[in-house]
Amino acid sequence: MNILLWHVHGSWTTAFVQGKHRYLVPVNEARDAWGRGRAQTFDWPDGVEEHPIEEIRDVDIAIVQRPEELDRVPSHVPVIYVEHNTPKGDVPETRHPMADRDDLIVAHVTHFNELFWDCGSTRTRVVEHGIPDPGRRYTGEVPRAAVVVNEARRRGRVTGTDLLGRLERAGVPVDLFGMDAAALGGVEDLPQDRLHTEMARRGVYVHPIRWTSLGLSLVEAMHLGMPVVALATTEAVEAVPPQAGVISTRVDVLAEAALHFLRDAPAARAAGDAARAHALQRFGLDRFLHDWDELLTEVMSGADRAGLGAR
Repeated sequence: MNILLWHVHGSWTTAFVQGKHRYLVPVNEARDAWGRGRAQTFDWPDGVEEHPIEEIRDVDIAIVQRPEELDRVPSHVPVIYVEHNTPKGDVPETRHPMADRDDLIVAHVTHFNELFWDCGSTRTRVVEHGIPDPGRRYTGEVPRAAVVVNEARRRGRVTGTDLLGRLERAGVPVDLFGMDAAALGGVEDLPQDRLHTEMARRGVYVHPIRWTSLGLSLVEAMHLGMPVVALATTEAVEAVPPQAGVISTRVDVLAEAALHFLRDAPAARAAGDAARAHALQRFGLDRFLHDWDELLTEVMSGADRAGLGAR
């Protein structure tokens, strides 16, 4: 199957392109938001091809992740719109930009998203995250908490950036990783493999994010075998089982839990082992690719194609 998709979310796309298909990714000279092409810091297989959008031909199906992409997809090509984000604004009443359409399907990455977005009559599916297994790397040799947030300063309260100071005042030493983390005194942006190694050297992973679907860094930390401490918001309450760490809406509880794992190595290892076992089962790459293949086949079937290929 020839799949057109833009390189929007590096971690999600890294998992998606591990499948058996041919992936056609637009590229332009600037390698900007509309033409990033192949990833520069993620490991993508040879089945991912970058081409200028005007040269991409023989597309069987398009994966759309931004409303503006629809105008760039040929009208005869079936579309699946992937919604990565939680709704913004008046959340209980938020209408999805693809609401009330019969020419596409919205694929949510979490059940929380599917619950909170109002998609009207548009058909929806949920395909939960899955990632390539980075391996169990946890050592915990650095007695500090790892936090991974991209653009932490700009995104502020959404990503819980303001909570990092509260954790540190409670005695939890924090190392912030991610895009632009250095601007807040964190660690410079690292290639994915090195980031995983550095995360796993820390004693605990802390996930302070208030309002995103489900940060893939949390899923990655669990795969790495790290004990996790997370805000009990959005999909985290489903993603983290009790034996894998602590989730709460109370910052003091999170700080206490983080300090516990930093001070008690056997407890940290036990929680990390449980986190990894759970992540491999629920967020494994094979399950993710299987679910996507089922959805792609459904959309490409004759019955669906009659409706979804006519915008």
